[in-house]
Amino acid sequence: MIISLRLSEDDAILFRKYAELNSMNLSEMIRQTVLSRIEAEYDAEIYRAALAEYKENPATVSLEEVHDGKD
Repeated sequence: MIISLRLSEDDAILFRKYAELNSMNLSEMIRQTVLSRIEAEYDAEIYRAALAEYKENPATVSLEEVHDGKD
């Protein structure tokens, strides 16, 4: 897939320099940055859902109890 991106000259310079500093080409830098952002937002959503579930039912299980239950 090819994606076109419009940037100001200043942003284009910043993107290129950042990619170069991290030994990546521009395409890989943008790809990794977007994937990282998606992952962070997904993780935050999972956290919010888990916190809401915990607030509804604050029961907890220790790691020892988890291990004992697997025998």
